[in-house]
Amino acid sequence: MNHDLTNNNSNNTSVSSQDTAAIDKTNGSAQVSAPATGKTNQETGSVPQQKNPFHVPEPVIPTQEGPFGIRYDFNYGARILLPKANWKWHAQIEDASSDNILFACDAEEGYVISTKKYYVPFRLRVWIQGQPEPVFVHEMKLEGKPVMINFPVGTIGDIIGWMSYAVRFARLHKCTTEFTLSKVLADIFRDQYPDIRFTSLPDDKPVMEKPYATYRLGLFFKGDTNHQPIDFRQTGLHRTAAYILGVDPMEEAPKVRLGSERVIKERYVTIATKSSSQAKFWNNGGGWEYVVSYLKSIGYRVLCIDREAVSGRGHVWNRMPHDAEDFTGNLPLQERIALIEHSDFFIGLSSGLSWLAWCTGVPVVMISGFTLPTCEFYTPYRVFSPHGCNGCWDDLKVDFDHFDYFWCPRHKNTDRQFECTRLITGKQVVTTIKQLMYQKGLERPDGKKDD
Repeated sequence: MNHDLTNNNSNNTSVSSQDTAAIDKTNGSAQVSAPATGKTNQETGSVPQQKNPFHVPEPVIPTQEGPFGIRYDFNYGARILLPKANWKWHAQIEDASSDNILFACDAEEGYVISTKKYYVPFRLRVWIQGQPEPVFVHEMKLEGKPVMINFPVGTIGDIIGWMSYAVRFARLHKCTTEFTLSKVLADIFRDQYPDIRFTSLPDDKPVMEKPYATYRLGLFFKGDTNHQPIDFRQTGLHRTAAYILGVDPMEEAPKVRLGSERVIKERYVTIATKSSSQAKFWNNGGGWEYVVSYLKSIGYRVLCIDREAVSGRGHVWNRMPHDAEDFTGNLPLQERIALIEHSDFFIGLSSGLSWLAWCTGVPVVMISGFTLPTCEFYTPYRVFSPHGCNGCWDDLKVDFDHFDYFWCPRHKNTDRQFECTRLITGKQVVTTIKQLMYQKGLERPDGKKDD
């Protein structure tokens, strides 16, 4: 599980000096600003102060035309552009499902932009100030409209976790949909969803030049509820996309291409032991060796399919288990899928290849302590220890530091650092493997019975 997104300031309501006072009905539900000067003044929802190759900015000028020169759209929130006129405007942004007025203001000209960037069934109203009836009313309807969903990260697990919800959204609203995402993920999903346009970033440019609406998926930190209606730490890493898009949060593994030819004749297990920060590793020094030794003792081949055989930072380097077979390398994900789908089961961490294994339908043994079991997709073979510190990733009082490889917010630089997985023993994982094999009717490859 990798995460490249940090929080935008949740209170981004602003009123420019050119505008009259705005009435905020919901404590930061919109903003009014001066007309565009050719550059957007909005945050991206991704890593600040550095260019994100997977971020697609919304059009500077709203793409839809209304009466009296009014322009509007729903690209990264509801947006109204009020032109200079011989009168003042009164504008409202409403929630059409509840008739709540989210924001109302009087202005001579400028943008009226909702702070809420997730899916809301917006309704827009604009009056010429002093007139009883609005001159512009528009209720958002996505059916048949060009809609873009941006996955502004290049990480495997996050995008896999969000994919089914984005597909569910596109089919629920019957919109013409373009997904923009990293090439490695676009390549495995494109053929599975032919009714959706997949644009590979950063190599290709989006096809939609004037989308009606744009939604940006991500994890937003520090209690941000402008880009997500519920903090992702309360919903789970993947289900947060359901709440951002306003669809059923029931989880479903996205489709990948299966049915490859089996190239390894013997029965085997696939494992992935690496991740992007030390908290995500299984930090029990002998754990992997214990598990690999057990699997080999009962007749399995054990294939390590990480991208790297060795990874780490500074004085800490994590090596592939010694007795595992080296199938590491920076290979296309479709080759990883082909290996995983013919394995009896997969063992991994809360990281991208575990999410990929979930797509194949093979049983997944997941070892994690820094997340709670509700964070990832459900597997009955989740290995977790309640006997020490755990679950910091899902703690609302803690924010993950993407730039600290040795992040351990409660016990860093003490003898309790990373105890969440140090306390998960090899025996505990082997016990889970035995349970899996019994429940799935998998006999030992060597034909013997366990003691």
